[in-house]
Amino acid sequence: MRLYENSAQQLIYDINCNKLSDKLENAFISYYGHRPSQAEINAWNNSFQFVKNELQVNNLFDIWVIIEYELPYSAKRIDAILLGKNNDNIKNIVILELKQWSGAELSPIDGNVITYVGNALRCEPHPSIQVSGYYYYLKDFMDIFSKNCYGIYACAYCHNYSPKINDPMFSYSFHDVISKFPLFTKNDFKNFGMYLKEKLNNGGGLDVYNDFIHSSIKPSKKLIDFTSNILRNQKIFSLIDDQILANNTIIDRAKKASKLKNKSVIIVSGGPGTGKSVIALNAMAELLSMGLKVYHATGSKSFTSSLQKILSSDRVKGQQNQSVKNLFLYFNSFSNTKSNEIDVLIADEAHRLRKSSNNRFTKKERRSNIPQIDELINVAKVSVFFIDENQVVRPEEIGSIKLIEETAKKYNADVYKFTLKTQFRCSGSDGYLNWVDSMLNINDTGNEFLTKNDKMKFIIMDSPEELRDEIRNLNKKNTNSARMVAGFCWPWSDPNEDGTLKEDIVIGNFRATWELKDFNHVKFNKKPETPPWNLWPIDPKCAEQVGSIYTVQGFEFDYIGLIWGNDLVYDYNIHDWVGKPENSKDPVIKRDKNFTIHIKNIYRTLLTRARYGVYVYFVDKDTEKFVKSRIEIYKIKN
Repeated sequence: MRLYENSAQQLIYDINCNKLSDKLENAFISYYGHRPSQAEINAWNNSFQFVKNELQVNNLFDIWVIIEYELPYSAKRIDAILLGKNNDNIKNIVILELKQWSGAELSPIDGNVITYVGNALRCEPHPSIQVSGYYYYLKDFMDIFSKNCYGIYACAYCHNYSPKINDPMFSYSFHDVISKFPLFTKNDFKNFGMYLKEKLNNGGGLDVYNDFIHSSIKPSKKLIDFTSNILRNQKIFSLIDDQILANNTIIDRAKKASKLKNKSVIIVSGGPGTGKSVIALNAMAELLSMGLKVYHATGSKSFTSSLQKILSSDRVKGQQNQSVKNLFLYFNSFSNTKSNEIDVLIADEAHRLRKSSNNRFTKKERRSNIPQIDELINVAKVSVFFIDENQVVRPEEIGSIKLIEETAKKYNADVYKFTLKTQFRCSGSDGYLNWVDSMLNINDTGNEFLTKNDKMKFIIMDSPEELRDEIRNLNKKNTNSARMVAGFCWPWSDPNEDGTLKEDIVIGNFRATWELKDFNHVKFNKKPETPPWNLWPIDPKCAEQVGSIYTVQGFEFDYIGLIWGNDLVYDYNIHDWVGKPENSKDPVIKRDKNFTIHIKNIYRTLLTRARYGVYVYFVDKDTEKFVKSRIEIYKIKN
C-alpha cells in the first residue's frame, strides 16, 4: 500500500497548492476505512514542506517519491521513499524517516533517547537505529535488492532539531549507526541536499519506481524454521520501532545487571503476531553470545517440545558447550533454583503462568509453597515477560501485567513496560486483528467490518470436506504450510492398539482425527506412524490431523483451516455471543464460570495463527450468518 506516489515535480506542485494532505487523507480513508488522526495530518503538512524545499533547491524534479509506504507483511509505514539514479546511472532507493523533534536527551537505556512526542516525554529508538530497521526489513523481503544493480540507502531528517554542543543525539555510542544511516538536522540543509544529489541527481525516477513496485516479495519467514539460525546470532528477523525499544532495554539491563542495585523486570505485551517470540529469541541469542546465563521458559509443552526437538543437536559455546535444547524449559522448572542464579530469564507466553508450579506429577521433595511468578522473578537478575492477556484460555492460567507488576514490587525490582503494536502475522493486517476483536466483542476497536481491501484472506467454506481439501492442496504446494484446527467440541480418544487414531470429529459424513495423544501409557501392537501431539505443529506427518488450542497456541502457519464448533455461538435473540459448555468436551474449562470469556479467547487465538489466510467452516449456521454480516464482501454478494 502506498498513500501517494508521483514525481518530485508533481509533489512540489501539490504542496504549493495545499493539496498534498488532502490527497493523503483521501487515500488513507479509501484504504483503511477510517480517517487518519489530526496529528498525522499535521505531520504531513509540516514535514513535507521541508522535503519539498530540499527537492526544489537541489533541482531533484525528475526523481519519484512514495509517501507512506506500507512494509511487506506489516501495517507499519515508511514516511517516504525517494527513487532515482546517480551520475553513474545506478538505480537508487533512499528511505527517509522524518521527525518533528525539537530536542532529545540520552536514555539510561543504550540505543534509546528521550524526547517530547505525543504530548509527553517518551523513550524512543534513536532515529538512525529506527530507519536502519526499515532498511534491513526491505532488503530482507524485496527481491530487487538481491541484484547488484540497485542501491538502497536510509537516513533520518529531524528538520526542527538544532543540535547543541555535545548533543546527545550525536553521542559516541551512536557513531557507528549514524555513519551508515545518517542523521540530518535543521542545520544540515546543505549537507542533506548533497546526500540526496549524490544518490539521485540523474533523475529517471519513474524507471526505478516501476522496478521497485513490481519487485517480487519474498515469502515471510516462519519463526520456528529459523530458531536454530537465530540462536547462532545470525540476523534473521529485522526489528522495527516498538520492537527495537523493548529489545534495547532487555540487552541493556542484562549487560548492566551485575552493577545494578535492583533486579529488573521487563514486561512486553502485544497481540498476535507482534513479534514477542522474535524479540525473545533475538535477545536470547545476543545475550548467549556475551556468555551470560540465559534460559527461555514457557507454559506450553507443545511450543517448548518443538523448540527442543529442533535444537537437539545445537550447541552454545557460552555455556560450557551444552546443548541448546537444555536452555528451553517450562515455568515450573525453577522451584529449586537459588535466588539470582540466572542472569536473564525469558518467560514467553507469560499469560500462561499458573498459581503454583506444583502439579499431580510433582514429587514431594520438589513441591513448593511459593507462587510460580515469585519463583521466576526470584531466580533471575533480569526477568522478561512476554504476554498477551487475551490469550488466557484456561481457568488455571493467571498471567497478567498486574500480577507481574505487583510481584516485582515485592522484590524492589525496577519495572519496564512496553506495548507492541506493529504486527507481522495475518498478512500484516491490523484491520483483520481489530476486526476479530470487534466481531467477537472482545475489544471495541472500531473495525466493525472486514473490508474487501483487507490483505488477509478470510474464506467461509460450505462444508468441512471442502475445508479439508483446501488445506490438503495448500500442503501439496508447500509442505507443512497449513493445518486444520477445531474448537474442542468432540472427544479426544486414546489411539487404538494398532497405532491408528480414532475418528473423533464427526460432522455428517465428514470424519477426522485429533492429533495423537501422548502414548507412553498405551500398549501398542504397532507403533503409531505419527509423532505425539506436542510435535503436531512441526511434523509434516501430522498434516491430516486436527489440532486443538493446546497444540496450536504459540505457533504460526501460512494457512489455517478452522472448524468452528457449537461451543461458541451467536444468539440473535440477545444479539450477543453465548458460550455453550454443554457442547464442549474440554474437561477443564466447561466447568468454569468464565466459560464464555475463555472460549472467545480460544477462537480469537485460533483465528490469528495464520500468516496469509484463514478458511472457516461453521457448525452453527446462525454464527456463520452473523460473521458473514460483518464481512464487506459477503454483504456485497447478498
